[in-house]
Amino acid sequence: MYKKILVATDGSTLSKKAITSAIALAEIHGASLIAVKVIPRFTQTYFEGSIPVNMGEVDKIEKSWSDHAHTQLDKVAKDAKAKQVASKTVVVKSDSVSDALVATAKKNKVDLIVMASHGRKGIKRLLLGSETQQVLTHTTIPVLVVR
Repeated sequence: MYKKILVATDGSTLSKKAITSAIALAEIHGASLIAVKVIPRFTQTYFEGSIPVNMGEVDKIEKSWSDHAHTQLDKVAKDAKAKQVASKTVVVKSDSVSDALVATAKKNKVDLIVMASHGRKGIKRLLLGSETQQVLTHTTIPVLVVR
């Protein structure tokens, strides 16, 4: 039924549950797995809420974020390999996690997106938003939400 499954991770315990579920589904269906971590771009102006930092420091910070993302995704690839699931890892730099996930899913022609939802309610949801809700709203690809 599924040929390509995209799983999103933010490194949280809950997203690790989503990864486990995605690997199990990929194993059952003989599908490949695409693990995605979205990292932000570094805010660089007063208008964006930051103090200016020289470009050398910005590059170091962004490299650190990228290295950390690759470390997290390498663990996903290792777990997938242990279950004989073919996998690919992708780090995407974007200010909008949901837009980046939807675009990556389209680009890779996936059949299913697997992601966690923290289940925030009330004021926390209003202030922090819901990336999962945004993905559900902006894609036609089926989404499996793990809680």
